[in-house]
Amino acid sequence: MPLVAMTREMGSLGRDVAAQLSERLGRKLVHHEIIGTLADKMRLRKSHVVRFLEGKAGVWERMTTDQTSLAIYTADETLRLVESGSVAVLLGWGAAHLLRPVKHVVCVRVCAPFETRVVRMMQRLNTDDRAFVESEIRLSEEAHGAITRRHFGIDWQHPEHYDLVLNTERLPIEQCVHEIARLLDTPLFQETPESKRTLSDLALQAHVRAALRADPRTAKANVIVEAADGHVTLSGVLDTGVDEADTVDVVTNVKGVVEVESLLKSAKLPRYKLDS
Repeated sequence: MPLVAMTREMGSLGRDVAAQLSERLGRKLVHHEIIGTLADKMRLRKSHVVRFLEGKAGVWERMTTDQTSLAIYTADETLRLVESGSVAVLLGWGAAHLLRPVKHVVCVRVCAPFETRVVRMMQRLNTDDRAFVESEIRLSEEAHGAITRRHFGIDWQHPEHYDLVLNTERLPIEQCVHEIARLLDTPLFQETPESKRTLSDLALQAHVRAALRADPRTAKANVIVEAADGHVTLSGVLDTGVDEADTVDVVTNVKGVVEVESLLKSAKLPRYKLDS
């Protein structure tokens, strides 16, 4: 079944578009539902994770939030939700970039000019503090930009990363919903054996990375994971203290893995000749 992955931009009305679209499709909208699971896995307060993902975290919070773990667990939870088949729309947290390789996922950016978004947020927050609102929007976008550059190697604002870009300064919410739904009905975005296999491989990669991060034996492992039809290939250089056998054992026990090929290498400490 087709799926919509949307960006989340403050004041863009993307949240309203997503809500109406999910209602029209009769399936679930996922946004903050994943926050509780992420907080539990990372042993953080839910408010801490929410603030970080929204770009509002302070210096101390940013220093104490493991950004790599957050990205790994977010991808894992997002793909588990997609695999469940109950979700119609995924809003925010890089879902549009994470799921971009899957042909039956419609990647959408809902946007509006900066000034329009400032005015909307001032109205929504019932404040006349323009400087505060402008700062919050910029902080959010800086955080979004840093995350997408680091984990996807892209500039999230470029239109080529989306199948559809909608400007809510010109288009009302109802028209945006109509345009997305119309795209969902085209043959281009229907599930195929190939697109389902791509999703399955992408999901298995995410589940393996999450399992490695969650196990104390391999939490520090920096491993490249590739998956194809249940066959997982591991490559990279293991840091001192991370055992190859433990790494393979963790991956072998991930549901859906049928075979593990290890191309892992162990880091070798340099030898120094002592002067006599």
